[in-house]
Amino acid sequence: MAGEAMRRRARGRSGSAENLVRLVAHTDPVALVGITLSILLSVTLDLTNAATGVESLLAGLMGITISLVLDSLARAERRFHLRTLLDGPPWLVRATPQLAGALREAAERHAGTRVAAEAQRRFEEFRREAEQLAAGRIIRRGDDDEDLLGATRDCTRELVGLTNVMPRVSGELSWWRGDVGRRYWEANLAALARGVRITRIFTYATLTPELSELVETQRRAGVRVGLLPLGRVSPHLQVNLAVWDGSSCWEAKMTAHGEISENEFSVHPADVERLTRIFRLCADIATFQG
Repeated sequence: MAGEAMRRRARGRSGSAENLVRLVAHTDPVALVGITLSILLSVTLDLTNAATGVESLLAGLMGITISLVLDSLARAERRFHLRTLLDGPPWLVRATPQLAGALREAAERHAGTRVAAEAQRRFEEFRREAEQLAAGRIIRRGDDDEDLLGATRDCTRELVGLTNVMPRVSGELSWWRGDVGRRYWEANLAALARGVRITRIFTYATLTPELSELVETQRRAGVRVGLLPLGRVSPHLQVNLAVWDGSSCWEAKMTAHGEISENEFSVHPADVERLTRIFRLCADIATFQG
């Protein structure tokens, strides 16, 4: 019985300490500083006899009151800002409280375990992706070409592209011969049928019969094709890119072996302008067929 009573008292003290920590954590720093300064002022006035005990107490209480008022205003401002953030699409309003609640439960219920650490890691990853989306960018794995295909299907006026055909382990035309390349070409043909103007430049190391056949196939289909030998432009212009209607763009991040490691789709004006400029610099040097 005595042991049980001691454990209850220990839990009580632990709970009180935890509540105090939560109170401090949720109090505005300005309020904490103000309350501390108010207490120090009251004690100083009393110890130095600069004021009577009552006057010292009143000065301290006045300072604490002002600090708490400021804390209340700061809390109200944060609540207003949160309500403003949640005043958006219905799916965001519905899901945000559930998401925050699930992450908090994972962190608190499983504190100190791999579950809590993983919850934080996934949240940080989600935050980075959300920031990219806010900037107008979608970054996907190298094998995920959803945006490349989708943007080509949505294109209404013009598509310009720059393709680097370089020797690699899997073959220099492996991308165009693969599943994604075939589906991308089908989307190109559908765009041409809608009246979309397509201009594509191939940068190459060797004009092989296979590349010549690919160029001729695209030219006959209606694509304006340009050829650009490797070395005619600066290495930083050797980029695999596409720009749709001058408003969205795609860039492939490449590995040292010439394989796509990451797909980056963007509607950010700076990204569109940069890739459009690269294409135009290459177009000024390329030789166009037909």
